This record gives sequence, C-alpha cells and structure tokens, in this order.
Amino acid sequence: MKKIIFLISVVILNTACTTQRITNTWKTEENAPNVYNKILVLGLIIDSDRSIQENMENHLGGDLRALGYNTVTALKEFGPKAFEKMTEEAAIEKLKGKDIDAVVTIVLLDKTRESGYVPSNNQYSPFGYYNNYFWDYHRTMYRRIYSPDYFVVNTRYFWESNLFDMRSQKLIYSAQTQSFDPVDSELMGHRYGKMIVKNLVTQKILVDKIMK
Repeated sequence: MKKIIFLISVVILNTACTTQRITNTWKTEENAPNVYNKILVLGLIIDSDRSIQENMENHLGGDLRALGYNTVTALKEFGPKAFEKMTEEAAIEKLKGKDIDAVVTIVLLDKTRESGYVPSNNQYSPFGYYNNYFWDYHRTMYRRIYSPDYFVVNTRYFWESNLFDMRSQKLIYSAQTQSFDPVDSELMGHRYGKMIVKNLVTQKILVDKIMK
C-alpha cells in the first residue's frame, strides 16, 4: 500500500510540473540582448479575474527583478484598466512620464474545456497584423477580452506574452503558453513568470544583469 501511495504521489508531482508549457515563440531577427532601464508588466485579463491578473503581474515582475531589472506592474503603477479610454498619444506619454522603456504584456487569450477549444474568428498567432506596434496590440487585445462572449467555463488557459521596445514601440518577442488545470492563480503566476523569464534569457532577448 505504501508503494502504491508513493507511486501515485510521484505521478501527481510529475503531472503538476508539466501543467504549463510554452507552445510557440517568436523574436525579431533584428534583436540583440537588451538591457532596459524600466520594464512595465501589463496584464490584459477580464475584471472577474482580477486576482489572476495581480498574481500573474506580480510573479513575472518579481522574476524580471531577479534578473536585475527595474520592473513595475500595471495594477500597482496605474490601477485597473490602466489605459482605458486613452488615445495612443496619451498612453505613450503616460509611459514616458514613468521612464518606462519596455512593456511585457500578459494576455489571457482564452479559457476553455479541453474538448471545446475553438479559436473561431480570433487569431492567436503571435505573427498577426496587430502585433507590430504596442498600441495596436493593446487596442486589439483589449477589445477581444472584454467582448461579451469571450469566456466559457473551462479548465485550460491560453496565454500570450509580448515584449515591446517602447523606444520604437515595436514587438521584440512573443510567446504563447497553455496552462492545464492550475491549482490556483498564485501557483500559476509563479510557474508562468519563471517560464517566460527563463525563455527570454534563453532566446537572448534579455540578459541576466545579476550574473554578468
């Protein structure tokens, strides 16, 4: 009986360690490792999932700080719906006023049951037309996630994180991930932050300033 319990525990542990994975990445060919002065982590997640947004932003921000970057989160710096009803010019000036020279987004593309994931008219590829510039991406994704029929009851999360260089406002890096049956948003945020930051370094998008 003890051996059976041990084996079950090992299976559960191994399953938990593989419940989140990167499914697709992209980076600009012109990119070299960048050292930014101040990075904003911006979650675009529907209101009812405010705790998820907070956990996802906090963990990704904390992992970026662990690399030596000055990082702030949108909820703490600007509050909920940071750029709601703002023009592109006003939003960019708002970021410049805080000396932010890079933005990393966390977008919850979809939540769904395993048997019911249908992209419909949504384009989930990181190579979509809206991804070339920060404001176009923000506007497109904001409209998508706040549409009335955006969510269904689900057990699977589909995420996308993009890094925009605010000096050019262009997309530098994009990654899509899937999370399967997360235990809670705290653990999901912890795993997500570590996974994305590790990939940013592996892809030579960011450098580990602490290790240099």
